[in-house]
Amino acid sequence: MFEQFWVVIPAAGVGSRMRADRPKQYLQVAGRTIIEHTLDCFLGHSRLRQLVVSLAVDDPYWPKLSCASDPRICRADGGGERADSVLAGLHRLFELGASDEDWVLVHDAARPNLSRQDLDRLLAQVQGDPVGGLLAVPARDTLKRAGADGRVEETIDRSVIWQAFTPQMFRLGMLQHALAGALEAGVAITDEASALEWAGHRPKLVEGRADNLKVTRPEDLRWLEQHLQR
Repeated sequence: MFEQFWVVIPAAGVGSRMRADRPKQYLQVAGRTIIEHTLDCFLGHSRLRQLVVSLAVDDPYWPKLSCASDPRICRADGGGERADSVLAGLHRLFELGASDEDWVLVHDAARPNLSRQDLDRLLAQVQGDPVGGLLAVPARDTLKRAGADGRVEETIDRSVIWQAFTPQMFRLGMLQHALAGALEAGVAITDEASALEWAGHRPKLVEGRADNLKVTRPEDLRWLEQHLQR
């Protein structure tokens, strides 16, 4: 069977923790917006068929970017939550000719430092997996579980803890079914893997680089600026 690989970038969020005048994916770093750097991680990869970006319906920033007219990128109308935006992106892929058994890679719009090596490693290690998987990094620091009073309840065994990154790669049909079911059940979905876990699956962890940073706070933006300038 000839397998196809697609990409969905949910980008309808506002990024309130950045305390900026616009959604964080449109902040400038090294002369371009964060989302432009993010898209560059995928554009031109020979194995990826098409990218879909799920945006707020009234997004005034996207049309001003040169990549908005790139034929390799399609737009979908995102929703109020991440899962809604991902589902909208999956629906757009089906309109473009994708099938249930195709693979889709879901990636954060504000995670612009994905290396080609990590992307290739994810494709290679997950392609034959019955469930799918995600890039992640084993915990390095000592982890504490806090109580409601802000004091340590216990130290957690870090050897079994991984920090989840993106891309996360699953079959389109399986991911759509898991996301829709979890939303209908009122389950809190923080990433695509959590929807698959809710549906009873165990996604594969693929170790990636720790500098695959998601820009969340102002200090992340400063780090990224320095990194890209180097």
